[in-house]
Amino acid sequence: MTSDPKAAQTYMARAVELAWQAMGRVSPNPPVGAVLVKDGRIVGEGSTQPPGDAHAEIVALEAAGRLATGAELYVTLEPCAHQGRTAPCTTAIIDAGVSRVHIAALDPNPITDKAGVAALEDAGISVSMRDGTEDAQLLIEAFAKYITTGIPYIVAKFAMSLDGKIATRAGDSRWISNETSRRFAHGLRSEVDAVMVGIGTALADDPQLTVRDVPANRKPGSQRRQPMRVVVDSTGKLPPTAAMLDEEGITLLATAHVDNEAALREAGADVLSLPGADGQVDLPALLKTLGEREVTSVLVEGGGELLGSMFDAGLVDKVVAIVAPVIIGGTQAKGPIGGRGAQTLMDALRLERVTYVELDGDMVVVGYVPRG
Repeated sequence: MTSDPKAAQTYMARAVELAWQAMGRVSPNPPVGAVLVKDGRIVGEGSTQPPGDAHAEIVALEAAGRLATGAELYVTLEPCAHQGRTAPCTTAIIDAGVSRVHIAALDPNPITDKAGVAALEDAGISVSMRDGTEDAQLLIEAFAKYITTGIPYIVAKFAMSLDGKIATRAGDSRWISNETSRRFAHGLRSEVDAVMVGIGTALADDPQLTVRDVPANRKPGSQRRQPMRVVVDSTGKLPPTAAMLDEEGITLLATAHVDNEAALREAGADVLSLPGADGQVDLPALLKTLGEREVTSVLVEGGGELLGSMFDAGLVDKVVAIVAPVIIGGTQAKGPIGGRGAQTLMDALRLERVTYVELDGDMVVVGYVPRG
């Protein structure tokens, strides 16, 4: 048993680091990291592989080989005890002769209900919860919502000036945030299953909505894939010549009415008709459909009307706001959030668990929408 608390913390921190390498490329599975330690040294480690391939624990066990016998396992998420796309990890851990398992977070999957812990303890393996739980919960926050509701985890992201503008009165928005912040934003894209924008943003910017320039500390491991691109376009205004249709991966056009569906499909769009009672796209139905397609997380990047509608409908889970030390001014310059909004300050949405990070002068504010 590891007796040095600092060493144990180091091993779990390494497991968390490995889990981050899997972020954005293993959905609908959660990203997990695992480290096997024997006689004070790491003898095997691994992270979750894409669906159908090995889980983190199996990768670590295979790396350790016979050295796994008597070793201690540090893992960011409770090992699975059920048959899914792969065999139960608990069986492999038991068969390998692991002596002790340190877990940072329990599996939120309702079919688990601590079955992984129970299977290990029934086999005589000591199980303990370890420091690193906060980081481990961050890793699985999207999975936790998806696996319990079937609905993707929604992150609202926007960049604005210090006076709350996303563009000048003439519509110029490049660039409000600095280069470091833009790389950070690409890092966010690399961690989600889908990136969503409204048709206004799609027409104004003709974006690619791809992952390109990612900071070194947010780069995932190998086999990175581009997130699905989702355009909310109630009246089918997206042209077949849109830049995103030439990019790798899926572009989903959610619409209530479209006249040129054949041309859009020919250009590569996946057209989905989801009319709501108001003639706009039914956003809750869209999220339900994305969940059915095993999309576990969505980064909503704007524009203001889409973000406003998402907030008005109570569909947002997390907010990432990049605030640049720039003053734009102008009563006609748009803000980041449209929609109905709050009538009184008492009704205003107040985020919780708020954190702040400075990126070369820009301030990144991250907060969570209260639940329950």
